[in-house]
Amino acid sequence: MTGPRVVIADDQAFVRIGFRMILNSGGIEVVGEAADGAEAVSVVRDLRPDVVLMDIRMPGMDGLEACRRIVQEPGDSRVLMLTTFDLDRYVYEALAAGASGFLLKDVTPEHLIASVRLVETGDALLAPSITRRLVERFASGVSGVSAPAVHRDLAVLTPREREVLALVGSGRSNSEIASYLTLSEATVKTHVARIFAKLELRDRAQAVVLAYETGLVTPGA
Repeated sequence: MTGPRVVIADDQAFVRIGFRMILNSGGIEVVGEAADGAEAVSVVRDLRPDVVLMDIRMPGMDGLEACRRIVQEPGDSRVLMLTTFDLDRYVYEALAAGASGFLLKDVTPEHLIASVRLVETGDALLAPSITRRLVERFASGVSGVSAPAVHRDLAVLTPREREVLALVGSGRSNSEIASYLTLSEATVKTHVARIFAKLELRDRAQAVVLAYETGLVTPGA
């Protein structure tokens, strides 16, 4: 096997079996499984996988709480949430909890394999524009939405870095930011990397959420 090491957390055994077969066929090793959130946290703590496929709704500890705990653990396991619900409040909560993106459970085999590989590289699965729509819909006081796992002092950023973060939060790609600020794309990538390092962000999904939660970007602005 080559590529990321994966743990699958889902309370339905047939889902775990199906995803394991798909990932194995794509050369991705499934190193462990879990049937609920508490077991997922334990398995991830023991095995330190690169990627965790995490169902949102599970008995006992759900996937959202498990995600919060996993991203606080040592190591760099990235969580890819699984849901049967498209663009509902659970998706926003998953991103706020530190997930690197989400997949619907009817994902095609090819997209599942590509998504796991993408998230393992440190990128976010969701396009920033999609994440932005989610945040705009749910960031303004939706009942039951938990506070995000990431709060950082933006004072550590330079004025230019704050400007770049605001543009990331508004859903712009690196090339679009470069054009807007009249910079090279390489320079923008350097700014983004520094922002991530200073604010301890895992990917663009967290950057978008943080930009809204800190008020740097406001819904509808």
